[in-house]
Amino acid sequence: MANFPTIRIRTRRKYYRLIFTGLMAMMMSLIISTVLLLIKVGYIDGFFTELLHSWGLAFIVAWPSAYFCAYMVQEHILSRIEFY
Repeated sequence: MANFPTIRIRTRRKYYRLIFTGLMAMMMSLIISTVLLLIKVGYIDGFFTELLHSWGLAFIVAWPSAYFCAYMVQEHILSRIEFY
Protein backbone atom coordinates (compact mmCIF):
# COMPACT_ATOMS: atom_id res chain seq x y z
CA MET A 1 0.00 0.00 0.00
CA ALA A 2 1.41 3.37 -0.97
CA ASN A 3 2.06 5.86 1.79
CA PHE A 4 1.00 9.25 0.45
CA PRO A 5 1.90 12.42 2.37
CA THR A 6 -0.91 14.38 4.01
CA ILE A 7 -1.54 17.76 2.44
CA ARG A 8 -1.91 20.59 4.95
CA ILE A 9 -2.87 24.18 4.28
CA ARG A 10 -1.96 26.96 6.70
CA THR A 11 -4.15 30.04 6.91
CA ARG A 12 -5.18 32.63 9.46
CA ARG A 13 -7.83 31.86 12.07
CA LYS A 14 -10.00 34.76 10.89
CA TYR A 15 -10.77 32.85 7.67
CA TYR A 16 -12.17 29.84 9.56
CA ARG A 17 -15.84 30.81 9.28
CA LEU A 18 -15.48 31.71 5.61
CA ILE A 19 -13.80 28.39 4.74
CA PHE A 20 -16.13 26.33 6.94
CA THR A 21 -19.32 27.83 5.52
CA GLY A 22 -17.95 27.58 1.99
CA LEU A 23 -17.24 23.87 2.33
CA MET A 24 -20.57 23.20 4.04
CA ALA A 25 -22.47 25.15 1.38
CA MET A 26 -20.63 23.28 -1.37
CA MET A 27 -21.46 19.85 0.02
CA MET A 28 -25.04 20.66 0.99
CA SER A 29 -25.86 22.35 -2.32
CA LEU A 30 -24.49 19.31 -4.21
CA ILE A 31 -26.61 16.89 -2.18
CA ILE A 32 -29.75 19.00 -2.42
CA SER A 33 -29.30 19.69 -6.15
CA THR A 34 -28.76 15.99 -6.88
CA VAL A 35 -31.79 14.85 -4.91
CA LEU A 36 -34.11 17.53 -6.29
CA LEU A 37 -32.98 16.86 -9.85
CA LEU A 38 -33.56 13.12 -9.40
CA ILE A 39 -37.02 13.75 -7.93
CA LYS A 40 -38.01 16.31 -10.56
CA VAL A 41 -36.82 14.68 -13.81
CA GLY A 42 -35.18 11.39 -12.81
CA TYR A 43 -31.94 10.08 -14.27
CA ILE A 44 -31.90 11.36 -17.86
CA ASP A 45 -29.38 11.82 -20.65
CA GLY A 46 -27.20 14.79 -19.76
CA PHE A 47 -27.89 14.34 -16.05
CA PHE A 48 -24.44 15.43 -14.96
CA THR A 49 -24.53 18.55 -17.15
CA GLU A 50 -27.84 19.55 -15.61
CA LEU A 51 -26.49 18.70 -12.15
CA LEU A 52 -23.44 20.92 -12.56
CA HIS A 53 -25.62 23.77 -13.79
CA SER A 54 -28.11 23.51 -10.93
CA TRP A 55 -25.31 22.97 -8.39
CA GLY A 56 -23.58 26.16 -9.53
CA LEU A 57 -26.76 28.18 -9.12
CA ALA A 58 -27.50 26.59 -5.75
CA PHE A 59 -23.98 27.28 -4.48
CA ILE A 60 -24.27 30.97 -5.41
CA VAL A 61 -27.24 31.20 -3.03
CA ALA A 62 -26.03 28.68 -0.44
CA TRP A 63 -22.68 30.23 0.49
CA PRO A 64 -23.87 33.72 1.44
CA SER A 65 -26.90 32.31 3.22
CA ALA A 66 -24.77 29.78 5.14
CA TYR A 67 -22.31 32.52 6.11
CA PHE A 68 -25.14 34.78 7.31
CA CYS A 69 -26.90 31.97 9.20
CA ALA A 70 -23.67 30.80 10.86
CA TYR A 71 -23.00 34.36 12.00
CA MET A 72 -26.52 34.80 13.37
CA VAL A 73 -26.48 31.48 15.23
CA GLN A 74 -22.98 31.93 16.69
CA GLU A 75 -23.31 35.58 17.68
CA HIS A 76 -26.95 35.88 18.70
CA ILE A 77 -28.09 32.45 19.83
CA LEU A 78 -25.11 30.41 21.04
CA SER A 79 -23.71 33.40 22.91
CA ARG A 80 -26.80 33.32 25.18
CA ILE A 81 -26.41 29.65 26.11
CA GLU A 82 -24.10 28.60 28.93
CA PHE A 83 -22.31 25.39 28.03
CA TYR A 84 -20.66 23.30 30.74
